[in-house]
Amino acid sequence: MSKVLFEVKEENLETGLRGFPVGYCTTSYVDPQEGLFYAGKPIEELAFREPLEVVYLLLYGKEGNKRELEEFRADLKKRNHCSKEVIRHIHELPRKGHPMKMFSCALLILGMMEGKNDYREDCLNLIAKIPHLAATVINYFAGWGETPESRPELGYMENFTRMVNVPNKKEENLKEVFRLFNILHYDHGGGNLSVFVGKAVASGLEDLYGSMCAAMCALAGPKHGRANQDCLEFVQEALKTLGQNATLKDVENFIRKRKEQKKLIFGFGHAVLRIEDPRAKIQYEFAKKHYGNNPLVKMALLLREAGSKVLSEDTKITDPHPNVDAISGTLLTAAGFGYPEFYTILFGMARVVGIAIQIVYERCEARGGKGTPIVRPKYIYKPRFP
Repeated sequence: MSKVLFEVKEENLETGLRGFPVGYCTTSYVDPQEGLFYAGKPIEELAFREPLEVVYLLLYGKEGNKRELEEFRADLKKRNHCSKEVIRHIHELPRKGHPMKMFSCALLILGMMEGKNDYREDCLNLIAKIPHLAATVINYFAGWGETPESRPELGYMENFTRMVNVPNKKEENLKEVFRLFNILHYDHGGGNLSVFVGKAVASGLEDLYGSMCAAMCALAGPKHGRANQDCLEFVQEALKTLGQNATLKDVENFIRKRKEQKKLIFGFGHAVLRIEDPRAKIQYEFAKKHYGNNPLVKMALLLREAGSKVLSEDTKITDPHPNVDAISGTLLTAAGFGYPEFYTILFGMARVVGIAIQIVYERCEARGGKGTPIVRPKYIYKPRFP
């Protein structure tokens, strides 16, 4: 493999390390023109698989056969529930601020009570327990009562759907949408903020749970995992402003006006992709098929078409296409989960899978098993007042 050398210039500084290779990712990658791949397989091929089949693929880099998958499910089943002590301590946390704060705290509590200080074991335990942990946080924060006992034999996301005490729950609808959302968000390369932060913290030999807590704090920001909440509010604003009978031309004018006023057009653009995000395309098609008469879905589909048209006219915009956040909140709402404050927890519950597996690689396998060194980029001194 040839070495890639960079001449660092002043314009390369203070750019968030964007584009600078710093290591390897063994789980997934994003191609600007083709989209997201898990272990070399396009996300379109995996989106409607059984979740633990996809988790196995990410964990071992290959698809499991029938026997391997049965053994994997059985192993996770034995690990699947959080202890009563963990649940008790979560129920003592304050219901303040955004629920991602509680989710991050819950990860630390889980590590304090049940951590093995073994990256591989903790990775498997966390993947198994995260549906129970996330459901517990959501139920407690929302005041939806005690979380039902975990029943992993129902299926990974079927079990989660049953445990979340959503008022007037449409369980059949929700389990399909939760399952799709979960698979689409497992991993996204090695350099997005949450995974990079998690790996950076683990490079100091912090355990998996502390590293994951840091990763979830990174995910919680509006420029990362909380974007799906902002995008739903954008669709709701467009629907409220234009009404249910809005035409494509109405929506196009709405976007042009926002652009002229220098207001954000939420749900468009991507750091790597130069095509419509395949994860968005999958969800748009699912939403149109199953919830095509829902007013929010109708508006999201109009925004998809009008937004790309208007933004593509601006030569400064390198990616005028919708990303995964543009439709995910709308789809969740249409399926009966209209609680955007919890969307980032759903994102985090999924992304924990990819981050945990990447941390195992960096701590236990990289550099012939020595692990990557502690993260220590160089900063150049610059006086604030010349």
